[in-house]
Amino acid sequence: MPAIKAEGLSKAFGDLVAVDELTLSVEEGEIFGLVGPDGAGKTTTMRLLTGIMDPTAGDAWVAGRHVVREAEAVKDDIAYMSQRFGLYPDLTVLENIDFYADLYGMPRKGRDARIEELLAFSNLTPFKKRQAGKLSGGMKQKLGLACALIHTPKVLFLDEPTNGVDPVSRRDFWRILYQLLREKVTIFVSTAYLDEAERCSRVALMHTGRLIAVGTPDEIKGLMRGSLIEIRTTQSRRAVELLRKWLRAESIGLFGDRVHVVAQSPDAVMTEVADILQGQGLAVESIRTIEPSLEDVFVSVLSREAGHERA
Repeated sequence: MPAIKAEGLSKAFGDLVAVDELTLSVEEGEIFGLVGPDGAGKTTTMRLLTGIMDPTAGDAWVAGRHVVREAEAVKDDIAYMSQRFGLYPDLTVLENIDFYADLYGMPRKGRDARIEELLAFSNLTPFKKRQAGKLSGGMKQKLGLACALIHTPKVLFLDEPTNGVDPVSRRDFWRILYQLLREKVTIFVSTAYLDEAERCSRVALMHTGRLIAVGTPDEIKGLMRGSLIEIRTTQSRRAVELLRKWLRAESIGLFGDRVHVVAQSPDAVMTEVADILQGQGLAVESIRTIEPSLEDVFVSVLSREAGHERA
């Protein structure tokens, strides 16, 4: 049986449907990314799968156990690191991990060895006597992960674990996650960073409570219809406004200081883009086709969905 399985899982809060008939399967030992913007339903999905919240409809199983009927048993096999993981700022790194070991009912025998292993694993050994409140954001996330892993869970749920963390700490955190895969831990991680999603074995794109695509990063990229054109100009925001007004394309969006356009006929569209922008007095530095990122695909799929809804 898969490590995580959901069938028609739904959650409504009055008239608001936060999760809408979610069906997915996550295999043992893979890292699965749930990707979507704020309000997509990622946190609610996490709470449903960890048994914190009961669904309005549907079923889910984690580590072979039903998350509602066997909720207490499920908790023995999982770890859940929420966006606001409950570290105690006045306790040291070592005391926090020891406290969570008590919460999980871990026996004293073998505990010290496990704690030292986790400290080394998360590169926190030099800081084990430092109070948690005096750690950097990235170190707090590593400590939260160490606390969550103290009882050696089969399935690890991480709700936007690197949100607000600097890029170097994000990279270190993901390196630790890859090490966990070698121990056959199944990792279910939600993120709003699409570059992080490309590190996952498989990803699910989520929007307004619904899954709109599931697959490997390469499979998801294959959903983009047409070619991706990158435009560099000194006035990128103005360029987007003009192109949305005058250019017919699958999607037109601003990505940093560059404009991305998805088009079925790239050569013709590149010529048209140059004519539109230069005709309005904008200097075009370069126009070229590029490989799409997951973020490009996500924007493209959402634009297509919006078009279907309008139709």
